[in-house]
Amino acid sequence: MKTQKIIPHLWFDPEKRPAEDAAAFYTSIFKNSKTGTISRYGESGKEIHRQRPGSIMTLDFTIENQDFIALNGGPYFQFNPSISFFVICESKEEIHEIWEKLDENSQVLMPLDRYEWSSLYGWIQDKFGVNWQLILEEPRSTTQKIVPSFFFTGKSQGKAEEAIKFYTTVFKNSKIEGILKYAEADKNEYARGTVKHAQFQLEGQTFMAMDSGMENDFPFNESISFLINCDTQEEIDYYWNKLSAVPESEQCGWLKDKFGVSWQVAPSALINKMMQDPNTEKRERVIASFMQMKKFDIEKLKADFKGH
Repeated sequence: MKTQKIIPHLWFDPEKRPAEDAAAFYTSIFKNSKTGTISRYGESGKEIHRQRPGSIMTLDFTIENQDFIALNGGPYFQFNPSISFFVICESKEEIHEIWEKLDENSQVLMPLDRYEWSSLYGWIQDKFGVNWQLILEEPRSTTQKIVPSFFFTGKSQGKAEEAIKFYTTVFKNSKIEGILKYAEADKNEYARGTVKHAQFQLEGQTFMAMDSGMENDFPFNESISFLINCDTQEEIDYYWNKLSAVPESEQCGWLKDKFGVSWQVAPSALINKMMQDPNTEKRERVIASFMQMKKFDIEKLKADFKGH
């Protein structure tokens, strides 16, 4: 099975809402779901990560055959509507069932109802703070069940089209499927000419984007980032050079692009293999190694892991 190139990465506060609880919640709601590999914090890098050694660092999980990663990172970043996940449903029964499960201690941003763009749609922020947009779509515009969506607000409002064109030039196997703009008929002076809704592909994966139709401000932050699975140093260098636009945000494989969106450029298969090694000393060495890096250096990771 082909490895998912771009993986949504969700940041949780283990003291309030641990990543493992979130993964259990989501895999109980969606079909074709499972939890996967767990990595744990070590003594190394404790002054940076500030988490209890031996506690869960990351947990891989799959919902609707799509991969996600949950991180116990601490209380530093809060989810907001800037990045949400569209859930494309095929029946009223399905959309109501998922909505009711997500509605536990939630905040409803747009009630589940009929709107001009859909016979049944709603926007909800779940008890962990993650945003979901549920829509009844017949026929479906994509085979992908869950679609990440970028919401450009505040200082970023009006930049959705620029971002879409940028991302589809950076990533291979990409295309713009459609861009619908606010027109005169929408009677919205604030948003006229900006993106009402757009759908595009990066590495064969579907994404959506839209500019805000009203004045609000939900800045992109590290609570949701996108991990790019890289196999070679050349690939890491390529994405790093293309995407990184905020030098002070470069840390441990993380970067921010010119729109404020966070990405992780990482040899994730290699790191996962090292983190699952039964030798504690090797695991500690590789954690200490990547905690000190900005852009990942594969050869140094390998050398430090082996103790050379």
